[in-house]
Amino acid sequence: MGNRLSKIYTRTGDDGSTGLADGNRIAKNAQRVDAMGTADELNCHVGLLIETLDSDDELIESLRRIQHHLFDLGGEFAIPGSTVIGEDHINWLEQTLDTYNEGLPPLKNFVLPGGSPAAAQCHLARAVCRRAERIVVALGHEDSINTASRHYLNRLSDLLFVVARVLARRENGEEILWEQKNPAFKAGFFLAAVNLYLERFHQALQRSGQLRHLPG
Repeated sequence: MGNRLSKIYTRTGDDGSTGLADGNRIAKNAQRVDAMGTADELNCHVGLLIETLDSDDELIESLRRIQHHLFDLGGEFAIPGSTVIGEDHINWLEQTLDTYNEGLPPLKNFVLPGGSPAAAQCHLARAVCRRAERIVVALGHEDSINTASRHYLNRLSDLLFVVARVLARRENGEEILWEQKNPAFKAGFFLAAVNLYLERFHQALQRSGQLRHLPG
């Protein structure tokens, strides 16, 4: 590994192409390369989030594990047809999310990104995660992908949202809520909240093995 990574430049990418781990070369603006790069970008944001926390913060262990997952995810994108992310990764995310969410009060409105430097950074990571998910969805329309990877990113963005709430409330005891000026937005938030609740209920039933014939 040391010899492999000892030379930083190769000039092989000067033509606008890059090499995949299977030996094939594709354009640097290809959807697959965008997925690889955005997973790397997300990993950097999670790393920056870790550096805003105290060294003994209990969140760091989970965030480090996510960083390893994201490296696995990038490697999966670099080898078309490979599978690294699986249901065990998703189950761990869901269990971790449920644990952190237990101590939070129900949301009464949308939360503004911010509340503390760490919470703001976590929201930024969440937004990049959503972008990564959109890119992977687009990639799936033109090439075969591991659907578990898409599910992982979807669940990871949920976890990062919950962690951002934990961080905001930890440091100043409150979250900054969006102040709607249009009554129509209030109705929209209510519908979004109901849909989110139903989605979470549906997922909880799936995890508990109680789901049978519910629509989904």
